[in-house]
Amino acid sequence: MAKVRFTETALRDAHQSLLATRMRTRDMIPIAEEMDNVGYFSVEAWGGATFDTCIRFLNEDPWERLRQLKSEFNKTPIQMLLRGQNLVGYKHYPDDIVTKFVEKSYENGVDVFRIFDALNDIRNMEKAIKVAKDQGAHVQGTISYTISPVHSIDNFVDLAKDLEALDCDSVAIKDMAGLITPSAAYELVSKLKEETDLLVDLHCHCTSGMTPISYYAACQAGVDILDTAISPLAWGTSQPPTESMVAALQGTEFDTGLDLNLLTHIKKYFEDIKEKYHCILDPISESVDADVLLYQIPGGMLSNLISQLKAQGAMDRYEDVLDEMPRVRKDMGYPPLVTPTSQIVGTQAVQNVLAGERYKIVSNEVKDYMKGMYGKPPAPVDEEISNNIINKDEVIDCRPADLIEPEFDKFKAEGEEEGFIESDEDVLTYALYPTVAPKFLMGKAEEEKLCPKVDDDNSVEEDAIPTDYTVDVDGDIFEVRIMPTGFVDPDSEEDAPVVYEEGTVFTSMQGNIIKLSVEVGDKVTAGTPICVLEAMKMENNIEADHDGVVTDILVEPGDAVAVGDGLMVIKDE
Repeated sequence: MAKVRFTETALRDAHQSLLATRMRTRDMIPIAEEMDNVGYFSVEAWGGATFDTCIRFLNEDPWERLRQLKSEFNKTPIQMLLRGQNLVGYKHYPDDIVTKFVEKSYENGVDVFRIFDALNDIRNMEKAIKVAKDQGAHVQGTISYTISPVHSIDNFVDLAKDLEALDCDSVAIKDMAGLITPSAAYELVSKLKEETDLLVDLHCHCTSGMTPISYYAACQAGVDILDTAISPLAWGTSQPPTESMVAALQGTEFDTGLDLNLLTHIKKYFEDIKEKYHCILDPISESVDADVLLYQIPGGMLSNLISQLKAQGAMDRYEDVLDEMPRVRKDMGYPPLVTPTSQIVGTQAVQNVLAGERYKIVSNEVKDYMKGMYGKPPAPVDEEISNNIINKDEVIDCRPADLIEPEFDKFKAEGEEEGFIESDEDVLTYALYPTVAPKFLMGKAEEEKLCPKVDDDNSVEEDAIPTDYTVDVDGDIFEVRIMPTGFVDPDSEEDAPVVYEEGTVFTSMQGNIIKLSVEVGDKVTAGTPICVLEAMKMENNIEADHDGVVTDILVEPGDAVAVGDGLMVIKDE
């Protein structure tokens, strides 16, 4: 048995799971050199939700983050999480975008590409794997681990063999929700070591509480790499603590050889970081919850689900959403719950609960999923529900990306015409997030502030913001701002309540308007799409709730709207 090596997740998955991916680059750089001296197999520091969060909330260039980290990590490979044909977005992108993104990621500093597909559809991984191999990178093909009536150990081993045939260097078992039991971990790792020549990495979240035991069982089965997080950012929906696992393996045949004294110093740094982001950390995300074995919700999804329900003013429906999640997953053919399917299933569950009727509101992503545009589901989808959402003739059976036209040159031309493109990296940012990126690339985005703190003189520190909530009191919607005790906002004014005229169509979700589907003067009927609202990272068609003529449009693309805001006025003819 060779010693076990660790991949440290503090700079990506750990804060994605516990802190809604809000850690800033300036909080990573000061500790990077010390982390580089630990002797990790790799440091996961890019990909996943970090790209989106950088431009959406932090006003940071994710490419610049990667370059800065690469300048600090001289010994340790930087690893990224890549969603196959989805890259770091929530839909399939054409092959030219995938090719250019992987090439530029390697050029800017990614050494290890962990490539997965949410449906374990290898067709969606092939292009990214090939391009990464062509760059000379280490490619880690990935099994999205889950449990369901249609998943088995043998299925996962067959997938690993297919990944090996694509010339992957290692295989990762990506257990997003902490579902793998010690016995299953032992069996799966054993079979992977017996039937492939790949290095085997086990990546688990601690949500169920079983993971440290499963890690040790994996060691006994011959696992090569374990994913851990420095202890202040460990446990709960994150990974097991690095220091604890190092100590547990000391003196055994699996001894990592890592220095606990150095790790302890790094731990102290991240204790301060955790305190800095204290208001983002939700106790639910940090806790062990064995109910995950029923709901099967992965770590990052759970913390984001909580944030989404808070934004919608619906935390009181949390348990209802958890109950709805497995039903939606079954309807959709038991997809593993990992981005983007976790967002697709999770958002649909939220909408089913908040709308009071299942599938009354359906995102465009759910429609595409039912059409096969994300790949082949592990099991057939519910035919009745699918037929109510789409026409069965729209379902495809080819590789989804084969139907997508090249887009890089188109986005480059558009961005250059608008004047916000300076590099190929900018083009990729725009292509991945066309509704969010222009504001960022034009320098009009603002950094979301951190947790509010009040100084003795009643002023709020630079990194402070109030926390906005939508509160529903017996059906009346109120926007409230929570400020620290003792703080008085000198600029606050009493705003007169907005009075909407008869015929106004309201939004039941908080989000951003990304498209208007009608104009003033258009005749519409109940059910006609009138605009597209991005909510919870999914696109939703908002429909007219009555017949009439559009007499006034109250929003425009780019506007943020809250629950209960008026969108447009539709008057009877």
